[in-house]
Amino acid sequence: MSVSLYSGRIALKLLLLQLMTFVILSAAFYTKSIEWGVFAFAGGLAYWLPNVIFMLLTHFQKAKEQDVPVRIAWFFAIGEGVKVIISIAMLIVALGVFKAAFAPLGVAYLAVLIVQIIAPAVMNG
Repeated sequence: MSVSLYSGRIALKLLLLQLMTFVILSAAFYTKSIEWGVFAFAGGLAYWLPNVIFMLLTHFQKAKEQDVPVRIAWFFAIGEGVKVIISIAMLIVALGVFKAAFAPLGVAYLAVLIVQIIAPAVMNG
């Protein structure tokens, strides 16, 4: 589920929790090697950065269009598609151009994804 569907305060907490997750994972992988730490950071960033961009865009879109629910729904659908494309592009660049190791990249990406799924349920009690 998209971060922007939550209230602004919960979305900010969720984004900060995701940021902490992949920074801590990057530090853990850094103990193995510098490259693994960087690759883990890139994996987390590939999931987190599109979420931040999407949240900012939808926040401003919701502020402009309070009375047009169909238009907002289309904006969410298109925004989610763009978010997925940005994530895939970032992963392709990390794996193809920078020859990133898949293990730290994938673990960090999946960890941030799992935080996105589980954290709202834990935060709401």
